Amino acid sequence: MTVAALNPPNPARSTWPRSALAVLAGLVANVILSTAADLLLVALGVFPPLEQFGRPELFSDSMLLLALGYRTAFGVLGCALTARLAPSRPMTHSLVLGGIGFVIGVIGALCTWGTWTSWYSLAIIAVTLPSAWLGARIARR
Repeated sequence: MTVAALNPPNPARSTWPRSALAVLAGLVANVILSTAADLLLVALGVFPPLEQFGRPELFSDSMLLLALGYRTAFGVLGCALTARLAPSRPMTHSLVLGGIGFVIGVIGALCTWGTWTSWYSLAIIAVTLPSAWLGARIARR
């Protein structure tokens, strides 16, 4: 008998680090892309300077709609990356990332309720899981 026959690999044990890294990679990609877009829009004068980001009255609905658009697109890309890197069950991995984004969105909405436009906070929450699903579907192609 060989050593491999005596110690069969445990798939759950051997793939969880890759699963965690796949989800982390999608999250990091989303954060980097969103931050870069924010900084670019500040540099172009579309958004107010960073030191004024805490003043929601400086953000029009059209600015928030723009931010929602690119954040949604980056969410789809991050989830697609997660699905591509997943060792198995890409949709599950993508939806896990979407779940993390959903929780972050709810926390953000609770922390900013009454100071930011409510529709934006709710929209961020609403697009998170559909974006995760779409990202996984795109990755399967």
